[in-house]
Amino acid sequence: MPPEFAASEDGQIIVLEPYFGGSHRSFLEGMRKHLNTTCRMLTLPAHGWKWRMRLAAPWLAEEIRRTMPEPPSGNCCLLCSTFVDVATLRGLLPKAWQGIKIATYFHENQFAYPVRQEDPRDLHFAITNLTTANASDRLAFNSAYNLETFLDGCRTILPKAPDMPLPDLERRIRDKSIILPPPLDFSDLDALSPRDESVSAPIILWNHRWEHDKNPERFFTALFALAQQGVDFRLIVLGQSFRQQPLIFAEAQQRLRDRILHFGYVPARAEYIAWLLRADLVVSTANHEFFGLSVLEAVRAGCRPLLPARLSYPELFPSEFLYEEESFTEALAKGLGQKRLAGAEARQLTERFSWPSLAGRFHAWLLPEGNRRA
Repeated sequence: MPPEFAASEDGQIIVLEPYFGGSHRSFLEGMRKHLNTTCRMLTLPAHGWKWRMRLAAPWLAEEIRRTMPEPPSGNCCLLCSTFVDVATLRGLLPKAWQGIKIATYFHENQFAYPVRQEDPRDLHFAITNLTTANASDRLAFNSAYNLETFLDGCRTILPKAPDMPLPDLERRIRDKSIILPPPLDFSDLDALSPRDESVSAPIILWNHRWEHDKNPERFFTALFALAQQGVDFRLIVLGQSFRQQPLIFAEAQQRLRDRILHFGYVPARAEYIAWLLRADLVVSTANHEFFGLSVLEAVRAGCRPLLPARLSYPELFPSEFLYEEESFTEALAKGLGQKRLAGAEARQLTERFSWPSLAGRFHAWLLPEGNRRA
């Protein structure tokens, strides 16, 4: 890993984000709020991700040409997400911008991103991530799991073209990469009152996307078993749902109806936080997770985490909060007998992922000393 960067005192960040929504948007809005520097944003709404990856680079280059013919003076960088084809962007930028450093933040990588149906054409997007990493000056991954699965993917795909070896590619990518968790702003969570204690039974929280990669079947199957055994619990189900969703959600809503306190997406942030504050135990059964923002928010609200001992979770929490796959139902039953986290313990587990803790590292990564153009 490269050494930690020393930040310069001034500078400007030009943000290029063609998928400005969800965690990408939260991250950039937090950066604009918490970094002591100027951020200029060039964004597109978060839809049509495949078209964004294919065409965002020429669109962004043209927008820069039209709106900023000359780059800012002094220390400056371009910050891209992996929805930008950085290799193409470099070739299309105006001549005056060719010396500007490009930093790319990997919220995810297309080698490890789950798909329901394999399509050989979609390898194009993984290769775009590869050439983006190669063409960027600096890289940050939100977890070591993200970085390692990306490099594993590179090692897997490169032999498919055996007469075009790139033996030094992995070393070059690793040498310019660091691990930087996406910071969270916990201020609204910290400001709200403690939970309502009117429900005496332990309350389980699910606050993940309603998709198969989050493995809701394992989660709800365990709840069905505990309910059949007469274990007392209540349930809060949050998270974003879609037109097509796993059938297990409808089954769970029927079979667990007497135990459900809430079941469905909550668009209002204050209401969402209020539900987090009521829960005792936040659970993940995910088959895929590059980081775990929703879990960290729930833990900050006082929920005790119960998480698989794989993916990115061992980087986030001590082993006492992790379970092995074969013992999930037993771990869930045990977790229901444990108290929710006290405020001090919740802060101790999450504070290192807050903006106040990470802002300096992000500023130093984006605008290091010596970053000025020649």
